Amino acid sequence: MDRLSQAVINHKKSILAVFLIASVLGGLLSLNVSINYNTVDYLPPDAQSTTAIRIMQTEFGGEIPNAKVMLTDVSIHDVLEYKEKIAAVEGITSVTWLDDVVGADTLKTTPVEFLDGSLVESYYKNNDALMDLTIESGQEQSAVEAIYEIIGEENAAAGEAVSIAETQAMSVSEVVNAMLILIPVVLVILIVSTSSWAEPLFFLLTIGAAILINMGTNILFGEISFITRTVSPVLQLAVSLDYSIFLLHSFNRHRQSFEPEKAMKLAMKESLSTVAASAATTMIGFAALIFMRFRVGADLGLNLLKGIIFSFVSVMVFMPALTLLSCKLIDKTKHRKLMPDLGKAGSLLMKVRIPFMILALVIAIPCLLAQSNNQFLYGTSNITSVSRVGKDAALIEEKFGRQNTMALLVPKGDMGTEAELSDELSRLPHVTDVISYSTAIGAQIPVEFVPGEAVDQFYSTQYSRIIINTDTVDEGDEAFDTVRNILDTASEYYDEYWLAGQSVSLYDMKKTVSVDNRLVNLIAIGGIFLVLLVTFRSVSLPFLLVFTIETAIWINLSFPYFTGTPLNFIGFLVISTVQLGATVDYAILFTNAYLSNRKLHPKKDAMRITIQENLAAVLISALTLAISGFTLAYTSNNPIIIELGMLLGRGTLLSLAMVACVLPGLLVLFDKIIRKTTLNNRFHGIKNGKGSDIE
Repeated sequence: MDRLSQAVINHKKSILAVFLIASVLGGLLSLNVSINYNTVDYLPPDAQSTTAIRIMQTEFGGEIPNAKVMLTDVSIHDVLEYKEKIAAVEGITSVTWLDDVVGADTLKTTPVEFLDGSLVESYYKNNDALMDLTIESGQEQSAVEAIYEIIGEENAAAGEAVSIAETQAMSVSEVVNAMLILIPVVLVILIVSTSSWAEPLFFLLTIGAAILINMGTNILFGEISFITRTVSPVLQLAVSLDYSIFLLHSFNRHRQSFEPEKAMKLAMKESLSTVAASAATTMIGFAALIFMRFRVGADLGLNLLKGIIFSFVSVMVFMPALTLLSCKLIDKTKHRKLMPDLGKAGSLLMKVRIPFMILALVIAIPCLLAQSNNQFLYGTSNITSVSRVGKDAALIEEKFGRQNTMALLVPKGDMGTEAELSDELSRLPHVTDVISYSTAIGAQIPVEFVPGEAVDQFYSTQYSRIIINTDTVDEGDEAFDTVRNILDTASEYYDEYWLAGQSVSLYDMKKTVSVDNRLVNLIAIGGIFLVLLVTFRSVSLPFLLVFTIETAIWINLSFPYFTGTPLNFIGFLVISTVQLGATVDYAILFTNAYLSNRKLHPKKDAMRITIQENLAAVLISALTLAISGFTLAYTSNNPIIIELGMLLGRGTLLSLAMVACVLPGLLVLFDKIIRKTTLNNRFHGIKNGKGSDIE
């Protein structure tokens, strides 16, 4: 550490220049990182629905339709003209309508009254037409904008691709909006907690440089999810701001006795273990997300993990150089203490520790059970419920009924079996329509006598495609039961079968996430437990600290259950690890201070002093993180981000309450057990591990 601190002192101008250049480059590179708005793309490659989509792309030249366009009061000729214009839009790989099913020549020469009525009404009813579109992934926003220009306000467009386009449009400026509100609020908190008007700017410059560098390095991945792009910068700022506060406070304390360079060397050496331990617990929480098979977690976890590394390096290298070059500015901008005196808080919290501890123990198990029984949402349809997309979807449903489309792929060759399967599928609950070669054209008609464009809708070189329409929403018990019923029915006729569709992808997402949740929590808790075990060299303390923060997490996640509100699974997964990794630092700080004070004082006095000396630091950190979460919720139009922000803000305040009100009671209550299960303890009033404690 002495070599590093001396190198920083000797090369402070060069370090400043390198970090400023890296920050500018990072900001520029971040503009070229692609953003993925489709969470389905992050399913495991071997998921059933992912395999089905891959086969369909290879065999049929496109995916299952992911958008619908409804044209009102149009003739057959008008529909075909609209279809030609829409098909020419860049990013649209297919447009399917009635002419593709019965053949364009048949549709043009045969009155619709002579065609199969049930088939026709799926596409053309009361002079309204409904087309199915497939929009290429990544092209949603530009394609939907072009569609709106073609169909105008009087017609409607809906579907997953249209929802993704709306989500993309909504979230373009959300990071900027969040930062515009968050930075001034954080500045106010930092001004109150520091003794110089310039110091808060150094904090923000230090972490800001780390954020820009982190965002720029995402160019190595090619693309990141919209959740990572929105959440990562805000979380990195809120979680790692403490590191710079630790260092600068230590520097200011040593400056009272030493020259700036000597004070900085001592501050760097003193802060290294504290900052490293804080970063380690946070990194473990983020690293746990990387083990998710649903790769949104890995995307966010990896981004936050390297963000914390960059913040750590920035605080330990860039900030000392910046501070030493700006000592005169810090001295000139000194101000009086603005932080309220919290001296009485220690006595007050000691008085209420037992009621709060009993309350926490009473509600812990009910909240644990409640949060484990939450109802989850996996799709993005609720994001656009109040926009034009939501209104258009309601209009299409009103005129054509609810249509949730899936595509079943089975081996080609046996038309008789295919006809039997189609008939069986049509009798399943919630299945409104089954469109296959046998139902649309007839199993008895040889393919040689059918127009090629009609045959191509149903047959590839190896597979037969059966289109299944249901009347369920994209997700929920009815939708997932229908998916299972279709798969079970197909298994009775074929050994190989593949099912694709939005509901199928969400069904696979649910199965994947249920496994991920247990794994991620186990890794996060286990990893942090080991860090605490090594840090404190104690068997009992890790249990107390993990219980303190986990109880706050259980209470936080039980709110949706008790209010009857479905919870988006992304918020659930992320907050379980982020709240643990980010707020366990508060418990570590309190416990470290208590153990130090316990060497000099009886247990109750030691805890009272601990609260008085450390509550302000924990309060500042918690307020910063909580306000960051609430800012995300306030500035976003995306329900997923809003929900995640609310969980983060509320969870941080709950962790603060548990650390300030419950942990003191636990440490005092289990003082004797802590003493007996902690190595090299030197508690006040105890000699050689024996003797009675002085109250």
